Amino acid sequence: MSYYKILGLDREPFSTSPDPVFFYESEEHRAALMRLMVEIRLKRGLSLILGDVGTGKTTLSRKLFHMLKEREDIVFHMILDPTYETEELFLDSLIRTFKIDVNPATANILDYKEAIKKYLFQKGVEENKIVVLLIDEAQKLNFLSLEILRVLLNYETNEFKLLQLVLLSQLELLPKLKEMKNLMDRINLKYVLNPLDESETKKMIEFRLTAAGYQPGIEFFDDEAIREIYHYTQGYPRRISMICHHALKTLVMENKSMVDGALIRGIIAKESQVFAEHKVA
Repeated sequence: MSYYKILGLDREPFSTSPDPVFFYESEEHRAALMRLMVEIRLKRGLSLILGDVGTGKTTLSRKLFHMLKEREDIVFHMILDPTYETEELFLDSLIRTFKIDVNPATANILDYKEAIKKYLFQKGVEENKIVVLLIDEAQKLNFLSLEILRVLLNYETNEFKLLQLVLLSQLELLPKLKEMKNLMDRINLKYVLNPLDESETKKMIEFRLTAAGYQPGIEFFDDEAIREIYHYTQGYPRRISMICHHALKTLVMENKSMVDGALIRGIIAKESQVFAEHKVA
């Protein structure tokens, strides 16, 4: 039996998979989502969401998809790993992402660009739809790929951009963008996701437990445990999920009823020891 079943939960509460059901909307995540929705509805073009590893960018992307997928006026596309060495490979990826019918055996780069342009005009003007392309891990984009995106953002009517581009990236993308002023100038929304504070760390833990089937009246984490978790993770959602996962497993294995500060400190000490041994090796 899974550990969470033993605790009376229906699902694993602290998986690091980007499941929108477990997406805790902190004030910053909520603000980022709302601003993205405004930019997309107004068809402004390029939006950039920045954040360190583990701040919840990927989960935010799934939440945005969940919010937009039911809307008939929006066509949503997503690229999860934009690692392409050549211009042709990136264009081919866009053709496949947009599901455009092009024969790769006879088409060249100019054919790819023309096909994408026709697709955007057909969807945006003839069908009056909003085409959204979200690229996660955008720091992996090279200069050739960024230049292609710049060109796509040039496709517009007198009133709006035909492509709504959302880049989710670690901060290392910024130096690349600063070298491309003609792309940097096109950013209409730039938002940086920061880690949670201690209060929101507690709220995130409680939210994910509730989403997993937590029954009111049962307390798994005491206040001291929350403080230890916050200080160790510095409020990064992914780190919070990982240590809480270990904490609940330890709770079951040691047949305890509550995660307290001592249990969290024990987990931290073990992780620090493993890290030190790995570093020495």
